Amino acid sequence: NLQSIAFSLLLLLLADVNSKEMQHGNQTSVSHFILVGLHHPPQLGVLLFLTFLVIYALTVSGNGLIILTVLADTQLHRPMYWFLCHLSLLDMTISSAIVPKMLAGFLLDSRIISFGGCVIQLFSFHFLGCTECFLYTLMAYDRFLAICKPLHYATIMTRSVCNYLAIGTWLGGTLHSLFQTSFIFRLPFCGPNRVDYFFCDIPAMLRLACADTTVNELITFVDIGFLALTCFVLILTSYGYIVAAILRIRSADGRRNAFSTCAAHLTVVIVYYVPCTFIYLRPGSQEPLDGVVAVFYTVITPLLNPIIYTLRNKEMKAALWRLGGRKVVKPH
Repeated sequence: NLQSIAFSLLLLLLADVNSKEMQHGNQTSVSHFILVGLHHPPQLGVLLFLTFLVIYALTVSGNGLIILTVLADTQLHRPMYWFLCHLSLLDMTISSAIVPKMLAGFLLDSRIISFGGCVIQLFSFHFLGCTECFLYTLMAYDRFLAICKPLHYATIMTRSVCNYLAIGTWLGGTLHSLFQTSFIFRLPFCGPNRVDYFFCDIPAMLRLACADTTVNELITFVDIGFLALTCFVLILTSYGYIVAAILRIRSADGRRNAFSTCAAHLTVVIVYYVPCTFIYLRPGSQEPLDGVVAVFYTVITPLLNPIIYTLRNKEMKAALWRLGGRKVVKPH
């Protein structure tokens, strides 16, 4: 069970962090952090709470509906939609790791998060975010096989292969997050404890450390930069072959359907990678725009994914109609 493995590793990480705190003695005196949150006039607190609450509700319901539709409709029991289920689950959990605490800050002015809670939040966010990065690459590879090697697709992307590949993305995300989280929280935190951000993330936590963070910034840049660049290059390479193959399709309808499916995935990839690159390849940045960009990929992107995939995918729209008990009218 991947969740139990990740939870066990997280417990080991917390135990290691606690032991480091004891070794530092009085140097690490911070027992909790205060999340400053998004800078806004006090009178807008209720409005922002309602706005983000609606977005969060739509995110959970939209991604949950995709998972339910794929599981209920046997016509969607194919690798592409299996991976889409994983993407929807990741979007739901990423949003759930960040938004509820943000909502509490807007309405209840509850901005305190414990040291352990901060560790868990940072680990969870990077575990889920890195897994999603690997999953986008896997989805591009799946489309490459389906379009460029259709005769071999069924023999290559078997159910067991899909399961192993999906498990690999989750394990890769776990290891990456353990690496990053352990390096961050090995640093001493002796005050101040005000996190100038709306959740515990690497750039914000590095600014609070009572030690030189040059090595950590370099590790963050190299590690996340290498992973993001490698995945992005693989995705672009896959789509380079895909576009070449689509242009060779003689049927106009065939080209249109192939482009529609791939355009949805490529749109999601761009929406995901551009904000992440802006934040994590500049770990020492303190620009006010960082918070706005972070809201985009933690709150808005998980909402956009189900919209993009359902509106641009005829099979998903037809399956949703069938799930609602209505007949799908096919054009003559």
